This record gives sequence, structure tokens and C-alpha cells, in this order.
Amino acid sequence: MIPYGRQEITEADIEAVATVLRSDFLTQGPTVPAFEHEVSLIANARHAVAVNSATSALHIACEALGLGPGDWLWTTPITFAASANCGLYCGAKVDFVDIDPRTYNMSPVALEARLVEASKRGVLPKAVVPVHLCGQPCDMAAIHALSRKYGFRIIEDASHAIGGRYQGDPIGNGRYSDITVFSFHPVKIVTTGEGGVAVTNDDALAQRMRLTRSHGITREPAEMSKAPDGPWYYEQIALGFNYRMTDIHAALGVSQMHRLDAYVARRHELARRYDALLSDLPVVTPWQMPGTYSGLHLYVVRLGETGNDGASRRRVFEQLRAAGIGVNLHYIPVHLHPYYRAMGFAPGDFPEAERYYREAISLPMYATLTEADQDRVIAALADAMRS
Repeated sequence: MIPYGRQEITEADIEAVATVLRSDFLTQGPTVPAFEHEVSLIANARHAVAVNSATSALHIACEALGLGPGDWLWTTPITFAASANCGLYCGAKVDFVDIDPRTYNMSPVALEARLVEASKRGVLPKAVVPVHLCGQPCDMAAIHALSRKYGFRIIEDASHAIGGRYQGDPIGNGRYSDITVFSFHPVKIVTTGEGGVAVTNDDALAQRMRLTRSHGITREPAEMSKAPDGPWYYEQIALGFNYRMTDIHAALGVSQMHRLDAYVARRHELARRYDALLSDLPVVTPWQMPGTYSGLHLYVVRLGETGNDGASRRRVFEQLRAAGIGVNLHYIPVHLHPYYRAMGFAPGDFPEAERYYREAISLPMYATLTEADQDRVIAALADAMRS
């Protein structure tokens, strides 16, 4: 089976983790700050706050922005559920904005139309979470301009996009958002095993996220209600969580980050080769928005003429799986999950997202994918489409 994505673990990675295992600190030691430093350099951001997953990073980002009951968070339907769930964790309400048919990201045109209507009804969002699907950056300048007009905060869900660039700047630099979140799950571009990082240029937001990731407890005298009773003293000053990343995971991340640029470059080589090999097949290949450089976490093709039930896509998908090609689907629209249907969302609410869902297939994409394996993927796809 050729998987749709997978990690590469080198001897250097193993030795980095083993060094931590031999050390005095398995958690709350020096390696997590070292990893945060690496991420902040890559993103060109002042602060990086490492946690145990990107879901946790989204949660503490929402909490830091003060999202709570009575507030609204808007995101895209084509994403993993965590991009929406993070608002619910804070007691906020969640809504969605339809996608652009070329980038598959949140449509700035659809966002503006929804904001105009929401402004009339007095229900503007407090936070908007654009998702850089597949590593393709959203049109952040347009979304940011709308935030200035309508007063919402922005969390970039860049779980797919570390190593990418927008308008020449690294994703995560904070020019067009308050906080950016990265994922380091094993199928992502680089991995910590499990883990996430929130980056920001705002000192207060960074301080709040660091507090929230570790029970809301501080040992900093300047943050305490009184002078410390002694060197053992600490205070819980907020309701937080145990979202800390271990030094074991961070050690793997530090080692992997040294190969980030090479991994992304290799993904671009594979994408160009896919584009050429697929040129004779009736599929829509990914479109790259000018002025962007994708992290290329995923390579998604769309099959035409699938019908309203997506039956053709399902047949091709199943035939590829039977041929040992581990294709996948990213994603089932969040508003169609039963949990969100119970909130009142229904089919037809976001037509472009639902059309995408009926047609999309994620082909294998990872840095160690060989050209021979890629040829096998294309041959199997061609056979499936002919039959």
C-alpha cells in the first residue's frame, strides 16, 4: 500500500529523541523552548507556544482572544473539525463561509457577503479562522482588510502550511493575523509525533497562551497576587489546561525542522510531476494562487461529472484502494457531520464546499514518495477512470 502521507524518521531524529531520554528532563526542560525558537525563526514570528496538538493550539488561541459565550467564530466547511470545534470549546457559536472554487480555501467574496448580512443583524463574528487547505495560503490580505472594516480577529489555521509563503513572507509572520497555528502530526510536512504550535507577534497573547497551556498556573512574581511565600510558591491565576508538549516530542521536532525546506521543495517537485502526468486525464489538478508558495501538505484532484451523489468518485476511490493506492478525502464538510447537523446546518448550505466534497480525492504526497510509486499511482488512477 502506498499511503496518502507518511513521516520520514532518520537516525538523526532517533538520536535526538534518545538524547532527551537519557537526560534529566522528559518534560518542562530546555528542548521545548529550543523547538519553539526553531518555529519562530521559520515563521518570522516573535513568539511560538508549543502544545500537544494543533487542536490544543487552536483552543488556546481562541481563549487568548477572549472568545466566549455569545460570540461567533466563522471558519470554512472544508477543514478538519478542530477548526470549528475550538470555538465550541470556548462556549461560542460557530458558522461557516463557503469556499473559493479554485483555491478550495475560504472565499473572501463569500466572507464579505456574509459580513454585510451579519452586520445588519448585529451578529458579526469575533474571530474568523481561515484554513490554508493543502498548504495553499488563503487570500489573507483580502480577509485582513475585511477584519479592519468589521472588527473581527484572525486565527490562521496553517496546520497544512508550515514552510509556505504568502506575498514573499513566511506563513505565520503575523502581518495579516493575530495568531497562526501549525500542526506536527505524522502525516504533516514535519512531525513531532503529536504536537502543535501557535505563533504570534503579540506579547500579551503569547503570555496568555503560555498560561493557558499549563493549568493557568504561574511562577512569575510579577503575575502573582502577593509576594511569593518561598521558592516553592506558585499560583493558579486562570482556568487552564494540561496542553504541554514534552521534550521528547520537541526533540523530534527540532531535528525534523532542519529538513523542512528540503521537504517542501521535494513536494513541489512531485506536484509538478503529477501535473504533467495527469494532463491527459479528465481531472482538475491543484491551482496555485499567484504570489503564494504552498506547503503542499496534500495534492488533491477533482473528478468531473460525479453527479450529485459522488458515485463516480466513490467507484474510482474504491478501485484505487483495491490497487494498493492509499488515497484519502480531505475533507467531509464540517457542517454535514451529525453533531453540526443537530445545530441546524443542512445539505445545500454551502454549495461550493459540497460540490468539492463530491469530486475530491487526495493522492499520495510525501517527501519520500518515489517516482516509481508516483507512476504506479497515475497508472492506477488512469485504469480506474477508464473503467
